[in-house]
Amino acid sequence: MSVTNYGELKSTIADFLNRSDLTSVIPTFIDFAEAEFNRNLRVRQMVLRAEAQIDARFSAVPADFIEAKDLVIVTTNPVQPLEFITQQEMAQNRNTIYTAASTPKYFSVVGGQFEFVPTPDQQYSLEMSYFAKIDALSDDADTNWLLTDYPDIYLYTSLMHSAPYLKDDERIGVWAQLAAKAREELISRDASSSFNGSTPRIKIRSFG
Repeated sequence: MSVTNYGELKSTIADFLNRSDLTSVIPTFIDFAEAEFNRNLRVRQMVLRAEAQIDARFSAVPADFIEAKDLVIVTTNPVQPLEFITQQEMAQNRNTIYTAASTPKYFSVVGGQFEFVPTPDQQYSLEMSYFAKIDALSDDADTNWLLTDYPDIYLYTSLMHSAPYLKDDERIGVWAQLAAKAREELISRDASSSFNGSTPRIKIRSFG
């Protein structure tokens, strides 16, 4: 049974559940699965790069942002890597050490924005790498890297989220075990690829 796109995934879920009356709710099971992926998966296929010009205390994060890996100001000599600090540390630094505008040294994330300290004293070019949300499926022909390479993760995680709706508690454990096994294989392969020095294909986007 081939699962290469959103339409085939929905059909396969219906087949596994042996139900023909779930057309309207199967997309919700998949939505819940994608939300779980974005909460729990952090693998190299999710890493993107972005560029922005910053000239203020706050700058919007990319629309698909989950978590930062590296932020670097590239218009200084030498380049200035930014260190992540908590909001409490941010307030302490801003109020006691970096009271004047200068080249940013630290960043934090508040809501949908980066916060920098010191506040930029001019415009700086920023490059970052970050974990991005997995592209959501919506049209029948849609696919993404996770469905292409690991359709079993999509299938079993979606089935796991179907069980509470169907009041099928006995099968939650089955689907959860299969989904966990598939995720472990993905994470193991990711760790092996990183150890072997392979470099993922990284897209460059602008933000802010």
